[in-house]
Amino acid sequence: MAAAASLASPLRRVLHVPYARRAIPTSYHFFPRGRCHAALSFTADAARDSAVKGSVDRNVAEEVSSILDMAQRASQRRDVFHTNFLTPPIVKECMLAIEKLADIKAVAQGGYPQAERCRVSVGHPDCMTSNPDVVAALSISGNFRLEPCSHGDFLGAILGTGITRDKVGDILLQGERGAQVLVDPELVDYLTSTLEKVGKVGVSCTHIPLLALEYEPPRTKSFKTIESSLRVDALASAGFKISRTKLASLISSGDVRVNWSPVLKNGVTLKAGDVVSVSGMGRLKIGEIVTTRKGKYAVELIQYL
Repeated sequence: MAAAASLASPLRRVLHVPYARRAIPTSYHFFPRGRCHAALSFTADAARDSAVKGSVDRNVAEEVSSILDMAQRASQRRDVFHTNFLTPPIVKECMLAIEKLADIKAVAQGGYPQAERCRVSVGHPDCMTSNPDVVAALSISGNFRLEPCSHGDFLGAILGTGITRDKVGDILLQGERGAQVLVDPELVDYLTSTLEKVGKVGVSCTHIPLLALEYEPPRTKSFKTIESSLRVDALASAGFKISRTKLASLISSGDVRVNWSPVLKNGVTLKAGDVVSVSGMGRLKIGEIVTTRKGKYAVELIQYL
């Protein structure tokens, strides 16, 4: 009995179900299998192969493949399914792949227009007459004037309650007031009753409407560098203005990511559009790359402030 009660708890249910399904009428669950299904299956396989071959990162390819499987099931059943929060590369690749599928509609939502981490809802167009309600906002407030906390502090406090990272979207810092956080709606009651501290600061956690979110377009500055290589250690050291030796140490410790995936080797080659992040230092995006007459590379680096 105790085991059954544990498995039935709201938190356990949220933590162990990778893709939550929104309830819809049973009559929508029947879909005749035949030529339409065969055509959809063929299109899904082709789109999946295209996504897997075109993705630079294997993890992105695997996630995209899983989402395409989910989209295929949604179309077969005339149902609607939702992913957890995804990183920008996965959102981009899966949306491009789903465009190739017949009888599938996809919507990416992160709670506000500039959101990076989004949930993708997929379903038959007949079942997607409006955007699903799959993102909720929380306000975490406290007196952070003497104890300022970082993005990592807020994320760490949330994950410390037992929630997995893919159930949490963007975190919008509000200085000494605290932060606003986007989460899976199923976790609202749990977090508002459980989260009591961020760092050493006591906090109150309340549910707020998405319209109450306070956000601004990201501020950036761009500059150019001339490099003999497009390796991550060359461009990132120039962008963050640190030595290659220091950057190599950060890579070894797992503090450097490219397109939200950890980098383990200095020799990873970057291309235009890639985003490099270093723990505690921020992020920069690789802009236009031009090869000079001397065979070097003039690279535009866009730093997020």
